[in-house]
Amino acid sequence: MEYLEMVETLREKTGVSYEDARNALEAADYNMLDAIVYLEQQGKIPGAQNAASAEAGQQSQEDIAPQQNGKKKSFKEVCGDFGAWCKKMLKKSCDTSFEVIKEEKTLINVPVLVLVLGGVFAFGLTLMLLIAGMFMGCTYRFVGFEKTSIDINDICQKASETCENIKNDFQTAK
Repeated sequence: MEYLEMVETLREKTGVSYEDARNALEAADYNMLDAIVYLEQQGKIPGAQNAASAEAGQQSQEDIAPQQNGKKKSFKEVCGDFGAWCKKMLKKSCDTSFEVIKEEKTLINVPVLVLVLGGVFAFGLTLMLLIAGMFMGCTYRFVGFEKTSIDINDICQKASETCENIKNDFQTAK
């Protein structure tokens, strides 16, 4: 690309004057990206500060909280936050129940904490029991959890339906 075309392209993309675009390209050895960065650092691109502040405004409080206005948290504070998070998760896992249902009767109703501990200490056995239960006509449901963007109960229902379909296909194949 010819130098004049580069200056024109940079000027169109950034909204700066011809002189600023030429100076930026010269300072950046005619590298377009470096020239744009140079202009941003010089504060010459209109709206660049607004875009940066808008991006910073989109960060959630959780992203900004660990910095505490530029200060890093101490190890003690981080441990305290982690402890508070663990306490919150423990409470949620005790308040939420996992139900095993067969023929519209609740066979098992335990806190989710029991399911999690089973998954941690006996993952293979827990997984095997859950899958075997689905093939025996059991469905699973979580009760007492807050709705999220993913409906866990809907996923459990679809998994049960899939197991029923596989079981029916296997029986018809005999």
